Amino acid sequence: MICTLLSIFSFIYRAMADPRERTFIMVKPDGVQRGLVGKIIKKFEQKGFKLVALRFVWPSEELLKQHYADLSSKPFFPDLLKYMSSGPVVPMVWEGSDVVRTGRVLLGATDPAASAPGTIRGDLCIKVGRNICHGSDAVESAKKEIALWFTEKEVVNWTLANEAWIYEIN
Repeated sequence: MICTLLSIFSFIYRAMADPRERTFIMVKPDGVQRGLVGKIIKKFEQKGFKLVALRFVWPSEELLKQHYADLSSKPFFPDLLKYMSSGPVVPMVWEGSDVVRTGRVLLGATDPAASAPGTIRGDLCIKVGRNICHGSDAVESAKKEIALWFTEKEVVNWTLANEAWIYEIN
């Protein structure tokens, strides 16, 4: 009975999930330096998500202070800023149904040692301070992060040719 109810709830949730939800994913300097940008993009594309914005940029300390403002009181904040401004990053916007939650699953736990095999962090990194990616943790934070890194004109609205093979479209 419980399994049946969970199945029904899961089906309804998936049917109601917005296929146009967006998330912010950023390959950090260690991921760029290690040549992992393509592997990370590949994971999201293989899942069926659509890339709608991408940049290659060396972020300013001011931009990083805004992005990580919620961590500003943490003792590691100065080191985080130093590390994140040490090289170029690749900020991206991905679109798809339940992409924020699923994107976090694809990335794996913040601590790579706690990440499952098959996840980006579980397969590609070892230490928290070099966990190669940032991913939005909620729809609202994704909206804020996307607006911080991209203008509206830089986020492209387009349709995947194979969308009908990824989503049940009525």
